[in-house]
Amino acid sequence: MKKFLSVMIMVFAVLSFAACNGNQKDPIPTADPTNFNPDASSDAVNYYDLRDQLGAVPLLEGSYTFGGVAKAFENEYWRTLKTGMETGAAKFYEGGINVTIDMRSALGEGDQTGQLAIVQDMITRNYDAILVSPITDGNLVPGVEDALEAGIPVVNVNDGIVAIAPNFVGPNAYENGVLAANYIGEQLNGEGQVAIVTGMSGAFAARQRTLGFKETIEANFPNITVVEEQTANWSREEARNLANTWFTTYDGSTPEKTLDAIFCNNDTMALGVVEANEANDNVDPIIVGVDGISEAYDAIRDGKLDATVDSFPLFKGQIAVEMAIRILAGQAVPRVVHTPQALITTANVDQAATDIIQWTDPQIQTK
Repeated sequence: MKKFLSVMIMVFAVLSFAACNGNQKDPIPTADPTNFNPDASSDAVNYYDLRDQLGAVPLLEGSYTFGGVAKAFENEYWRTLKTGMETGAAKFYEGGINVTIDMRSALGEGDQTGQLAIVQDMITRNYDAILVSPITDGNLVPGVEDALEAGIPVVNVNDGIVAIAPNFVGPNAYENGVLAANYIGEQLNGEGQVAIVTGMSGAFAARQRTLGFKETIEANFPNITVVEEQTANWSREEARNLANTWFTTYDGSTPEKTLDAIFCNNDTMALGVVEANEANDNVDPIIVGVDGISEAYDAIRDGKLDATVDSFPLFKGQIAVEMAIRILAGQAVPRVVHTPQALITTANVDQAATDIIQWTDPQIQTK
């Protein structure tokens, strides 16, 4: 495999790599990790705008192997991200860029050490780039440090944030919460009581989705009160059990004992709340999730789930692979590239995703 080195990184700015002879890689300087928040980055660029700025994807000589590290394939979202990265690699291969991807995940969404071991193995195998979706903000830091010291580009793809990773690709997680809050507020006509089921406390996406939701409710719907906020650690079972407890406390006997809506940080937990709600005869809250997995779409069609905020992991995986190729080609890729997302309800659940976000495959330079 042909390797690339020589990098200049400006704090919260851009990263580029230049081709060089030989198999050794120089260390890559890391970006300044101080208070890094991709949702609030002044250098963030929307993917479509970046595509227009950079033009066609450059052809690369030689062959390349990328490593992809997801949280856990037990969750459909991460399986779809895997498909997205593999689809992207296959499309670029067909277009003349010889790239393949080895996509793996931890054994579960709590297997932090197992996920780190995957990264370390990919470094040992001297992969050309590693694309990581950390379980928490901290568990992959040692692996990312080692990869950068070995001269391997690292792209942080969604969810846990590795502050020293030179590039981030993913949706604006804060905006996930904003979209959910505005939908719920409008459905409730600006009045009522709501609860939040949060993801793992160490995950950036969980914190930002919750913050975006709460701040939007406070700013736009002052007569809506968040009465409960508890974690279910991304677990369907934990969310179902939590909702069962809430439905006992909030039995609908009075307005003060009624839950009008429940926002869940992911669809897996939202579906657990849906299961609890099906056994609940007292209240029927609005339920909203995040991720856009197929089961959530089916639940919306069946009238069991009201909405999900879809961040289109199939396309996000392709974008992440594209950014890694552009980096290796020496293009100036911004540190933060925000990927498409959209609120899905009964109004658009049967539309094609490509209609909702106007997706077209990127162009590849011709030889």
